[in-house]
Amino acid sequence: MSFPPNISYWEINQYFRNVDLLIVGSGIVGLTTAIFYKKAHPSTNVLIIEKGTLPAGASTKNAGFACFGSASEILSDLNTVSADDVYNLVSARINGLKELRLLVGDRNLAYEECGGFEVFRKEDSELFEKCTSFIPNSNIEIEARTGMKQTYIIADNRIPEFGFSGVEHLLLNQHEGALDTGRMMAHLIKLAASLEITILNGCEVAAFTDLGSAVEVELKNGITLSPKHLNVATNGFATSLLPKLDVKPARAQVLITTPIENLKVKGTFHLNEGYYYFRNVGERLLLGGGRQLDKEEEAKTELEITELIQNNLNELLKTVILPSTHFKIEHRWAGIMGVGDTKKAIVERVSENVSCSVRLGGMGVAIGTSIGKQSAELIG
Repeated sequence: MSFPPNISYWEINQYFRNVDLLIVGSGIVGLTTAIFYKKAHPSTNVLIIEKGTLPAGASTKNAGFACFGSASEILSDLNTVSADDVYNLVSARINGLKELRLLVGDRNLAYEECGGFEVFRKEDSELFEKCTSFIPNSNIEIEARTGMKQTYIIADNRIPEFGFSGVEHLLLNQHEGALDTGRMMAHLIKLAASLEITILNGCEVAAFTDLGSAVEVELKNGITLSPKHLNVATNGFATSLLPKLDVKPARAQVLITTPIENLKVKGTFHLNEGYYYFRNVGERLLLGGGRQLDKEEEAKTELEITELIQNNLNELLKTVILPSTHFKIEHRWAGIMGVGDTKKAIVERVSENVSCSVRLGGMGVAIGTSIGKQSAELIG
């Protein structure tokens, strides 16, 4: 190990010596990996490092949807992979949400099972018909795997209550919900601290080498340490450390309004095959998406917003979601997801003492906790 002169002997002893497990990334997966591992091995020294002031990916930047699959997403997946694979993935998301709720608690999550609506405009009529045709079988498949009954129902009768313009059909997933992303992450951090797991921000990995007996990890701030095991949990940023992985960054842009008096939109909603998503956050309206407008530009790791997508989101608010309502945008931001050629997450060893748990496919809230649990079990 080596340290720059701005690090004291006391800091070396407290934070960097005798590290059993070093986790890179303090998002949902990094935190839950640490928590489950520490619970199984209470005498070990677990250190999480994070390059940002807050997690740099999507864990604190997502829209707070507790969702597991809209009808159009399942339909799209059925066109490319087997039905068993599709519904096993849906089941994994449902079980992952149960793991999250059990670990954190609904009160700490501010969890609300408000249902998840899919919105269909006139131009989506053909897609709506295709979705409704397979809903009976889809409900049977989900009930057989999870016990959930009548997951998808037609909800056209509820269109007037939301005040939309140009919306002709609604499908409702009765078992989806919403949560507070900030509260979720804050509680996971508190839980980690209660287990004496250390989290250090402002630490970015420059390089690492698996030496067999340990892993030599060089940080960009001049610190070199030697944990027994290294776990990479950086999702959309993973290829900066593990370039051979099939993980690509996918930026998601989001906005939120100031409070709107008598806001009619209540619940979580998807539009245009899930490329847009919106919900109420109290009396505010949150809207995100639009990545399909410029997928090449949005396959970047910079946390930036673009005029093209933000203008498109503004227009969607004005013409479809809040057509007769005055609104003001309070804030805009971006987060980075990790996607790949398949929707299956990567939880594997890349060498004897190095593992990774990445590629959550935009479903980090749903599967992040169960992926963390798998990751901890893999480390052993």
